Amino acid sequence: MTDSQKWLVLALIAFGGWLVYLLSPVLMPFVFSAILAYLGDPLTDRLEAHRLSRTQSVLVVFSVMSLVLVLVLFLLIPQLEVQIANFLGSLPAYAEKINGALLPWLEHRFGITLKPVDTSELINIVKSHWQKAGGIAVTTMSSLSRSGGVIVGFLMNLVLIPVVTFYLLRDWDILVAKIYGLLPRRITATTAKLAGEVDTVLSAFLRGQFYVMLALGCIYSVGLWIVGLDLALLIGMLAGLVSFVPYLGAIVGIVVACTAALVQFHELTQLIPVAVVFLIGQSLEGTVLTPKLVGDKIGLHPVAVIFSVMAGGQLFGFLGILLALPIASIIMVFLRHVHDIYRDSEFYAKG
Repeated sequence: MTDSQKWLVLALIAFGGWLVYLLSPVLMPFVFSAILAYLGDPLTDRLEAHRLSRTQSVLVVFSVMSLVLVLVLFLLIPQLEVQIANFLGSLPAYAEKINGALLPWLEHRFGITLKPVDTSELINIVKSHWQKAGGIAVTTMSSLSRSGGVIVGFLMNLVLIPVVTFYLLRDWDILVAKIYGLLPRRITATTAKLAGEVDTVLSAFLRGQFYVMLALGCIYSVGLWIVGLDLALLIGMLAGLVSFVPYLGAIVGIVVACTAALVQFHELTQLIPVAVVFLIGQSLEGTVLTPKLVGDKIGLHPVAVIFSVMAGGQLFGFLGILLALPIASIIMVFLRHVHDIYRDSEFYAKG
């Protein structure tokens, strides 16, 4: 590749990034559909191998994905909403219990002196954020009511996601083959190798880690529900959601769950079953879930994961959050390739 060709490639990459930035509001349903299609493609291929046509396989997978989404919308979200409302309504009582029981016990037991929780200040903070969120919702709804174009755009996105997902899932293998066919023949072997590594890493993140997060959320929620914690579903799903960073989900979950258990039960002995729940979850994650669903080929450091998500959100909003880990995985694969080239170069050998 000549210098002019290299500069052309860099210019095309920069132009593509700028175009994504400009079109990020429009690209959201297509990116979301592409992720869903990528998640569903392996199962579709397996069904197709069992003598089903591609369209029949897609219909089965699409129906299963739609059913799961409907169950989440109609079963999980209302329960989470109830628990969040109960938590917000119980905040004053929680603050009083912390001031009256937990803080004196900590001071007597460990000599730790902490500032009492100001109930009125806590309520004002919650109200201000709640009112802000409510104001945003009211503003959004009022703008929706005034703008028929916005309503049409929102409905179009709702319709576009399943439609685009269906067609991408049906033609996924064809699209991949056509892209491969457009590549220059002299780089096809290297490209195929890199594409295989990228697919392995993306599978671990988008497929495996999603299943791990879902499984951990269910394990934590059910376990805390058996313990008798009122906020079991909320805390369990929160811990499962942030578990894409190793140990972060368990740390966040156990801190929040232990605090809620102390406030609710007023007994230190109740911390033991809470700790057992997260110990079981971590054991299952390390011995069963991660080895079976993710494997050991991810290679992204937890700090890199956090930085990727934050940088993506800062640059492109929610679209950047969706694309952060896939792009970071692709960059990691290319950096490994560059590292191997460097180690094999004369510059490194002579140094």
